[in-house]
Amino acid sequence: MAGTPLLSERVDGARLWARHMALAAFGARADGGVDRPTLSPQEAQARAQIIAWGRAIGLRSFTDKAANLFLRLEGRDAALAPVVAGSHIDSQPTGGKFDGVFGVLAALETAEAIVARGTQPLRSFEIAAWTNEEGSRFAPGMTGSDLFTGTRTLDNVLPIRDAHGITIGEAVDAILAADDDVPLRAFGLPIAAYVEPHIEQASVLELANVPVGVVTGIQGTRRYRITVTGEAAHAGTALRKDRRDALMAAVRMIQAMDEAAMEPADTLVTVGMLEVTPNAPSVVPAKVFFSVDLRHPDNSVVDRVDADIRRIVEEMKGPCEVELKQIQHSPSLTFAPAIRATIAEAAAARAIPAMDVYSAAGHDARQLHYVCPAGMIFVPCRGGISHNPEEWAEPAHLTAGAQVLADVVWTLANNP
Repeated sequence: MAGTPLLSERVDGARLWARHMALAAFGARADGGVDRPTLSPQEAQARAQIIAWGRAIGLRSFTDKAANLFLRLEGRDAALAPVVAGSHIDSQPTGGKFDGVFGVLAALETAEAIVARGTQPLRSFEIAAWTNEEGSRFAPGMTGSDLFTGTRTLDNVLPIRDAHGITIGEAVDAILAADDDVPLRAFGLPIAAYVEPHIEQASVLELANVPVGVVTGIQGTRRYRITVTGEAAHAGTALRKDRRDALMAAVRMIQAMDEAAMEPADTLVTVGMLEVTPNAPSVVPAKVFFSVDLRHPDNSVVDRVDADIRRIVEEMKGPCEVELKQIQHSPSLTFAPAIRATIAEAAAARAIPAMDVYSAAGHDARQLHYVCPAGMIFVPCRGGISHNPEEWAEPAHLTAGAQVLADVVWTLANNP
């Protein structure tokens, strides 16, 4: 309607910031960070708070067998597929206040703006908080969006255990039992479009002094779990020629993987977890279990290094045995041009500087990309630091990102 103020005029930056600080209390660390594992009591508390905020403005809440959380603002035509925005509220053990949370709270702020203006979009609008995006308690991550989109099934997800032997199925049951009158809904709700706001987790926007990033795509990744099995022996009496040292074999493998990924220079290989058994100073290690995370924007590079990794574990195992399991493969992708254009136009309409950026990290938008037009909005984070208590986003940048999201959602939700 000509002359109608932008929905973003109703976005309240102070409320958005206050809610970030309020959610950070659930799983708060002494160093200012957040430790809020997926499907934990701390996440259940944060979830209840989000539901309460939604109910206060008339949003209906829903969940599913993955414990994904949805808050729905009804549109004029409930039969049309909704527009969805959100992210996640679980954190790494040494997490910050903004990773994932910004996407959920910016989406909630969009709903607040719609209700405050007293207008109703054509399509319904839903806020999503996806289960286990981080994958720190249950590996791999993206469990909720994988199940929702049909990439994985309950049969192969629910038995996965955390370090304490608790299954995803048991943890989901506990979360659902703690919910207060949140109806269960089937997976696979048709979606008209999905938009995920997020802190950048890199420093491109900060260095360019630009408050909003239009995310063009997400780089590809493969993730592995490798077990090397040797034989425990006395460190003082077992001769080198007789040893089946699992750690030395693992070290050879890791070094060779690092060398295989030197070119191109932006290929990333990370061994972030390594467990040694029996982990005693005077015992030759009998078993080593380690993770490998491989990433690059070019799928052909990821595939080449994948082949190298599989060759290396066999060539470097020596007298030990080795088992390699690939637990995830997500190819690089490019987000829908129409969604990217809508984000850029919304930023321009408010005179908010914006630029194209590429996501080096994975997000739930990757999974949604395959079932509907999807896109992401980035805002800067100080020093590019994330998964760290020092993670920080400026209130003004969060507000700008939420303003862009509000206008994007309004545009998409009024598209027949």
